[in-house]
Amino acid sequence: MTNAPSPASAQGKSLAAADLPTAPAALRIRPEVAALPRYVPGQAMPGAVKLSSNENPYPPAPSVIDEASDAVSLVNRYPDLTAAPVRAALSAHLGMSADHICVGAGSSAVLLAALTTISTPEAEVIFPWRSFESYPIAVPAAGATPRPVPLTARWEHDLPAMLAAITPATAAIILCTPNNPTGTALTLKQISDFLRKVPPHILVLIDEAYIEFSTTPDVTSALPLLSEHPNALILRTFSKAYGLAGMRVGYGVGHPDLIGAIQAVSIPFGVSGPAQAAAVAVLQNTEGIAAGVRAITEERTRMSEALRALGWDVPDSQANFLWLPQAPRDLFRHCREGEVLVRPFPEGIRVSIGTPEENDRALAFIASYRRA
Repeated sequence: MTNAPSPASAQGKSLAAADLPTAPAALRIRPEVAALPRYVPGQAMPGAVKLSSNENPYPPAPSVIDEASDAVSLVNRYPDLTAAPVRAALSAHLGMSADHICVGAGSSAVLLAALTTISTPEAEVIFPWRSFESYPIAVPAAGATPRPVPLTARWEHDLPAMLAAITPATAAIILCTPNNPTGTALTLKQISDFLRKVPPHILVLIDEAYIEFSTTPDVTSALPLLSEHPNALILRTFSKAYGLAGMRVGYGVGHPDLIGAIQAVSIPFGVSGPAQAAAVAVLQNTEGIAAGVRAITEERTRMSEALRALGWDVPDSQANFLWLPQAPRDLFRHCREGEVLVRPFPEGIRVSIGTPEENDRALAFIASYRRA
């Protein structure tokens, strides 16, 4: 009996790294793409307390894991093209018809697809800064020009400045509420007033990745505003409150015509079968999700008070993390030496909310830091 040749031997020899050219000199990569900042994930380290990625420290219910595991047996088949089971479950959950909903591999995928539908070489996209790191990547990737608008001194959206930044070239505006990494949020009235002042041909993307963690009554989802503003698109995710970060499921809610255009440019079969099964199952566990969110927001309050008592300026957060403005990078290094991972930015440090034990450890190392 003769052994079947391996793919490499069938070609005569394997292609070693040394056989590859040192650089693809003939390729003409778009200058805008070559210049893109690279997304940098929160650091991870075996055995460390990881408070660097805004993950939910509580895994989903066993029933959710079981549904995802059962779906693995069908991985030889394509999943539903547009994640119709997830859209149907979200339709019941949100009280909106499924044709108002599109699903993608995380809300970042929906963001990119939405920007692709409206971007031209002349298009400009306004967004707050500092904010979610995907924005300055997704805008040029979609073919538009970024127009970041600095946050206020209180680390909030400068809505008047964002309106003033509108030009004839403006194709879209992004709002991030609660804002990542500062945790500050817009009220529903602020969003409503803003939408009324934006020309109706401009797409307004409202990123609500952390809205479930809001405990302020006037900071709520902008879903009720969609009926008045067909140029608005709300972005949501299963990665945060629902604890499915590793599954990569996000969705957009908007006018059916906009949703149809987004689906037209989205990657076919972009959400795996196990991810779809998990998303459907987790929507049936609303009590468990609410309990996890309560635990996180209670710890957020405790952490805020403890950090302020240590002398840190901590803005009120409506998300699952806290922002330490102007905190030096030495604090990040000090915590890392103690195997506590937080997220450094040029403007400060973000600390995600973990379990009470993880938070205690983070507080202990922050307390032991000696500022120059």
